[in-house]
Amino acid sequence: MKTFKLGGIHPEENKISAQQPIEIVPIPQTVYIPVSQHLGAPAKPIVEKGDLVKTGQLIAKGDGFISANVHSSVSGKVVKVDEVVDYSGYRRQSIIIESDGDEWVETIDRTPDLKRECALEPKAIVDKINEMGIVGMGGATFPSHVKLSVPQGKKAEYLIINGVECEPYLTSDYRLMLERGREIMVGITILMKGLKVDKAMVGIENNKPDAVRLMKDLSSEFKGITVHALRVKYPQGAEKQLIKALVNREVPSGKLPIEVGCVVQNVGTAFAVYEAVQKNKPLFERIVTVSGKTVKKPSNLLARVGTSINDLIVVAGGLPEDTGKVISGGPMMGRALSNTGAPITKGTSGILVMSEKESKRKKTMNCIRCGRCLNVCAMGLEPFLLANLSENQSWEEAEAEHILDCMECGSCQYTCPSGRPLLDYIRVGKNKVAQIIRTRKN
Repeated sequence: MKTFKLGGIHPEENKISAQQPIEIVPIPQTVYIPVSQHLGAPAKPIVEKGDLVKTGQLIAKGDGFISANVHSSVSGKVVKVDEVVDYSGYRRQSIIIESDGDEWVETIDRTPDLKRECALEPKAIVDKINEMGIVGMGGATFPSHVKLSVPQGKKAEYLIINGVECEPYLTSDYRLMLERGREIMVGITILMKGLKVDKAMVGIENNKPDAVRLMKDLSSEFKGITVHALRVKYPQGAEKQLIKALVNREVPSGKLPIEVGCVVQNVGTAFAVYEAVQKNKPLFERIVTVSGKTVKKPSNLLARVGTSINDLIVVAGGLPEDTGKVISGGPMMGRALSNTGAPITKGTSGILVMSEKESKRKKTMNCIRCGRCLNVCAMGLEPFLLANLSENQSWEEAEAEHILDCMECGSCQYTCPSGRPLLDYIRVGKNKVAQIIRTRKN
């Protein structure tokens, strides 16, 4: 069975919300919508205090090529354009809207009927995806229209669809495949047309056999789409590892998947593309897994962007008394929240609640030179060395050792018997090296 070869680990899967159908979260009284929910430049607000808006209305316009439009997730009145503390603990410019109901923009098709045929030309598809503010839904939030705009001199051969969801606890993509598989398939055909490719490969780990069966059955109705069951191994959902597993090509250091003729999109992105192109619906809501071993009602929730993380936790039964940490994302790549009042964004795939006991770190001890971090690094890096270089602020050496190739999967820190905070140091080093490179270019 297919998988990537270099490195990888097998953390406890904990897919405890897998059998919970998607549940719609009530519309909040107030939403806090950040203008930066994507990689690249923040969008520029085009509404002011006192403006009345409808659900799906453009409220902030993408500023530059690598940026994304932002739309209102409710109908109501703009009460303020101000800085709000986001999930990272930093203050970000946001548009605050008081809801007065749920009046949608008239051009959105709200019927449940499947609209299969797409008459748009490739450029019009990419423009529509840009207009509707579609970004990568797997967590990276890279603007989708940029990925579909193949640079001159490059050629896309394969569209790779990521249905792996290898991060422990998260089940939002899994539920989406089970409940909206046909719409995903239409979204994949639209992405294929936009990219001008005739081959699409969907990768799903074999711990989701019902999703694999369903997607394989559906793919028989769509030309050029194949579905592949992959052997379970983390971090197989990363672009470079998924490409290696499916087409056995290696993306060179510092390069993008298009270098080897591939473009990778998440299943959630394919669904959002279907809604954008076929239903004229902007990206203003998404499915979020709320889970944890102590959570009363682990759930997969369809929530509007700008909804408070607290509101989602309440729907899942409230915050357990012994909570030690709340994480945005999964336990491997997610970030601990400083503020559960922060809003969800286009990139919020999950909210993980960990108990006091689970969230305690191991005692940090000296490195014993065991080499485990080298063995599990899926990028072939030397995590112990990169961490040491970062700790000692040896930025030039860190750059020379390809610190920017680190995808921050956390495998090294997970497997370290000495409890060393390898990823923490590497993240600091990556940020500093990237900053130095930007300064050098300017």
